[in-house]
Amino acid sequence: MKASPTRIALIATTLALASIGTANAAGCLKGAVVGGVAGHYAGHHAVVGAVGGCVVGRHIAKQHAQQQAQQQAAQRQATQAQ
Repeated sequence: MKASPTRIALIATTLALASIGTANAAGCLKGAVVGGVAGHYAGHHAVVGAVGGCVVGRHIAKQHAQQQAQQQAAQRQATQAQ
């Protein structure tokens, strides 16, 4: 059985996503799904879209976590000042 390049890329992407630890997966899975669907409809580039979506989703999740940490720090300072 000959494996197509798309099938090989899909397997490689799946293995790469599976090897990411849960600490680093925040945003990646949602981004990969959205990017994969968008890539599929934008010319059958689902794998490229999934990888790009994972990167963007992870970046957004990291920004969100930093904002939450800043808000919590500000709340702690406000509580200590009282």
